[in-house]
Amino acid sequence: MSTLYLVEDHALVRDGLRLLLQGAGHEVIGEADQPVQAIAEIVRAGPDMVLLDVNLGGRSGFEVLSGLQHRTASVRIIVLSMSAQPRHVAEALRMGAAGYLLKDSPAPELLKAIEVVGQGRRYLSAEIADLAVQALTTASAQDRLEALSQRERQIVRMVATGRSSAQIAQELCLSPKTVDTYRYRLMQKLGVPDVPALVRFAIREGLIDLDDE
Repeated sequence: MSTLYLVEDHALVRDGLRLLLQGAGHEVIGEADQPVQAIAEIVRAGPDMVLLDVNLGGRSGFEVLSGLQHRTASVRIIVLSMSAQPRHVAEALRMGAAGYLLKDSPAPELLKAIEVVGQGRRYLSAEIADLAVQALTTASAQDRLEALSQRERQIVRMVATGRSSAQIAQELCLSPKTVDTYRYRLMQKLGVPDVPALVRFAIREGLIDLDDE
């Protein structure tokens, strides 16, 4: 059986997942509804696996994937989300997710995914596998986005979800001046004139998803 950490912004969903997992013999050792808390507690607790939603009430679960990428190699992450955007699926896999399921998946499939991922393999539902192939094989018109580093993508998402330079600087341990420089260079790279245009770009390209807020 596995130890799991839940990153999900809806308390009722966390309660349901906890009951399901405990009923199957797994142990839930922690939970959070926002990225900063989740990253710190996952690094400290060292669960076998994390169940992660990519939309956290205006925050992005991709921040958790990014924050854990170089901090703990042993934790396996399964994305459990309502988002079926091919770009979300492809980005989650690029950032190290070991599995991806939709929230309307039946409970036995989630338990099967945990079993498979616990064996060191990757698990994608049939629908998600199709989306991953679509995202990875379709010629992308977003070359500007593909050229961004993971840190630049992270800052785009944070700006697009309304955080100020001071807030971003505090969360990423940077100076506000450095964040302002990132913002300026990002707008140049992406060819957008201002922050509202950057927000529209991020929504259009699936970096943030307002439908699940």
